[in-house]
Amino acid sequence: MNNKKEILKVTLWSLVLNVLISILKFVLGFLGNSQAVVADAAHSFSDTSTDLIILLGVKYWTAPPDDNHPYGHQKIESFVTIIIGIILLTAACGIGYHAIATINVGHADKLKLFTIVGPIISIIFKELLFRKTYQVGVKTNSSAVKANAWHHRTDALSSIPVLIAVVASLINPKLIILDHIGAIIVAAFIIKLAVEIIYKNINELVDTGISEEEYLLISKVISEIKRVKGFHKVRSRKLGSSIYLDLHLEVDGDLSVSEGHDITEDVQQALISSNPKIIDVMVHLEPEENS
Repeated sequence: MNNKKEILKVTLWSLVLNVLISILKFVLGFLGNSQAVVADAAHSFSDTSTDLIILLGVKYWTAPPDDNHPYGHQKIESFVTIIIGIILLTAACGIGYHAIATINVGHADKLKLFTIVGPIISIIFKELLFRKTYQVGVKTNSSAVKANAWHHRTDALSSIPVLIAVVASLINPKLIILDHIGAIIVAAFIIKLAVEIIYKNINELVDTGISEEEYLLISKVISEIKRVKGFHKVRSRKLGSSIYLDLHLEVDGDLSVSEGHDITEDVQQALISSNPKIIDVMVHLEPEENS
């Protein structure tokens, strides 16, 4: 419940700031005749969509398990994160296409000096928003909140080439093409991030297992538990930011049921303590195979 409150709080602040920054950049870009700044405003406005998706989705993926969803509702978070990635990708493609399609179109009006205010404010406030949102994402172990934080970071970083393009064009009007190039760089940067977000979360939805690095850590943890003779058939699934494990554990066949149960609990607690993402471990106890 506390996690939900923290996510709602930071996302509401994010929504308000995104709306204000988007309006500011659009007005300055439109009045200042900068296509790159207007494109940057569209990127900022796409952030409001992801904020709304998180505000609507958080109450569902944080809901406790029920009869129909015994593993909980965490996969809703992966689905929400994919939607965020698609919004990013769509916005980026639109920005890039418009910048390329109009690259040879003449500019009747020169850029205005006040246009630089938009990207400067965006760089400062969106970087601060990234840090706060990512901090909450780590604390709540939420992939959707982390993805939204990176959305803020891309907005801050994408404003840098926009600022450079506008300043260069103000210094020398012949460099107005840099305004288009700045918009194209923004689009390319967003596309790369969006594809990474979509790919990662699709893997989670199709039950892709843990990485080799995580498997080696699990192996090390289990091997250090006393009276464990071996293990095999390690299976894993990811639900949102959580990991569920299923494994077969070998122990001395002469142990009592109570002793076997104690070893099982030791393994479960050791694994859960070793990685905060691991929230459940199912252990199948077997007698050691004597060769």
